[in-house]
Amino acid sequence: MTPFEPALALALDLVGVFAFAVSGALVAVRRGLDLVGVLVLAWLTGLGGGTIRDVLIGAVPPMGVSDWRMITAAVLGGLVTFALHTGMHRVQRPIRLLDALGLAFFCVSGTLVATRAEVGPVTAVIVGTVSAVGGGVLRDVVAGQVPELLRRELYALPALLGATLTALAHEHGLVSPQTVWPIIGVVFGIRIASIVFDWHLPQALTTGDAR
Repeated sequence: MTPFEPALALALDLVGVFAFAVSGALVAVRRGLDLVGVLVLAWLTGLGGGTIRDVLIGAVPPMGVSDWRMITAAVLGGLVTFALHTGMHRVQRPIRLLDALGLAFFCVSGTLVATRAEVGPVTAVIVGTVSAVGGGVLRDVVAGQVPELLRRELYALPALLGATLTALAHEHGLVSPQTVWPIIGVVFGIRIASIVFDWHLPQALTTGDAR
């Protein structure tokens, strides 16, 4: 493990928390919630995945309630959104864009944090994937909408791919900005392309007389 990894994971976490927090705050705004509701949904979206990650690897108390930097990033995302959302009549596009950004950053940062806990590569991939999708799922459930994870477009698969590539880079001692940023770009690109072109995994076939 290189000395660069902890600093890189922290930077990725902060960007991911902020992006997810803004997406959660936008959902709250669309639902007509007040300032407290906006901040709660921003915190839940920005830090939910990381909190699940920390519980899985035994890092307690989780960063969502213990790391002032992460909490500040989430609260800042909520406040900025609450202050600047005026005039935004259509927020679905920025929500999905920021959600894709958070997904890309968190699948990488979650995997790096898991490797620092000295778990195996398979566990690191699982933890990284859960870290990426967890906040968005919690946001959608609390907001009373179908989670992005269960919609037609690819969601968990890009996160799984990013976590796998990050774990492979770690196993071969290749974690650096030159490898991490392309992985983030690939995950983000696949997620956005899946929305634009309606890419989705095969669905179970049903018959007309199915019960």
